[in-house]
Amino acid sequence: MKHKSYQLHIQIAVIYFLVAALLGLLLRSYPIFAFDFNYRFVVHAHSHIALLGWVYVALTTLLHYFFVDKDASSRRYKRIFWCTQATLMGMLVTFPFQGYALFSIIFSTLFLIVSYVYVYHFWKNINPKYRHSKGLQCAKAALIYMVISSLGPWALGAIMNTLGAQSIWYRLAIYFYLHFQYNGWMILALVGVFIYVWEQRGLEISSKTFARFFISLNLGVVLTFFLSTLWTKPSFWFYVLAGLGAVAQFYAFVLLWGMFRNKITKLSFSKVHHLFLKTIVILGLIKIVLQLLTALPYFANMAVNYVDFTIGYLHLTFLGIISIGLFLFMDYFSLFRISKKSYLWYFLGFLLTEALIFYRGMAAWQQWNIFNEHLEILALLTLLIPLGIAMMLIENRAPK
Repeated sequence: MKHKSYQLHIQIAVIYFLVAALLGLLLRSYPIFAFDFNYRFVVHAHSHIALLGWVYVALTTLLHYFFVDKDASSRRYKRIFWCTQATLMGMLVTFPFQGYALFSIIFSTLFLIVSYVYVYHFWKNINPKYRHSKGLQCAKAALIYMVISSLGPWALGAIMNTLGAQSIWYRLAIYFYLHFQYNGWMILALVGVFIYVWEQRGLEISSKTFARFFISLNLGVVLTFFLSTLWTKPSFWFYVLAGLGAVAQFYAFVLLWGMFRNKITKLSFSKVHHLFLKTIVILGLIKIVLQLLTALPYFANMAVNYVDFTIGYLHLTFLGIISIGLFLFMDYFSLFRISKKSYLWYFLGFLLTEALIFYRGMAAWQQWNIFNEHLEILALLTLLIPLGIAMMLIENRAPK
């Protein structure tokens, strides 16, 4: 496969991101204009297109571009890619109008099956020269977590038919899926790509330090799932396990930072790339601090009772760490150019909406009065995000 094909695939992923952002804008505008649509159905469409259209397509394209033997796999990979697009388009035209119903469930199920085919295809066609790559080790673990996360959606059908949607197991299945998607699959895949960049520059990574990092990160991924169970008011040991998971992730973060801190200049990053990386590090640290806090019963209850904190945390992870991480590698490998101007519009929208969402959570918690026009201002600030993404797409009209 040619470089241009991968550029096209990344462009398609960014188009999904724009669609997801516009659906998010529509949701933020719902209470202002009293639109006549089913809010929950559009939430389903927004989340599926954001996770599976934007992040999944972008990440699987990057992993294939870096680690797979192109000569042995290009035709089969193209078929997998376009089958994936068919399932995504199916979800896009069914979820907003029927929510979880027959056709949307069919397309979601087909997506899962095609994603398994991708994992099998990736594993079978790894370029032999990367066999001992530490970046590949992280990418493989990420794909395993992606498959593990899919147990959540498979369980939903059985839970709906037996215990019903009001059961705690219904929410736990959704949280299981989300947790292993973003903490396992997405973040670990991005770490794998970062280490791949490092290895391509011929820079050594201590095997001993990497082993400690890899074990603590994976331990953190597994144990921090218990953070998603604390709303059920479980026994004391669940809080202990969740806390240990948060500490393990923090330790992994410290080890990663220690491995690369003084050698970043050797990666030949541009000023924009340094800006991306600094932002990811700061947001990653905030995420880890929030995880450490929510392992404590008081803050765990806060996260449950004030939904804005949860929404803010999820957006911090997806719009912040994961999306900006994808921007960094897409631009670094010239698959999709991102100018400082378009990025700043996007980041301004992200930063200001996050500030307002967390402020609303604080206001509910502390019983402050919130200003009257906050819904209108939130919708207006949200507009900056699709504006920034649209500018990126305009700047990349024709693959160079």
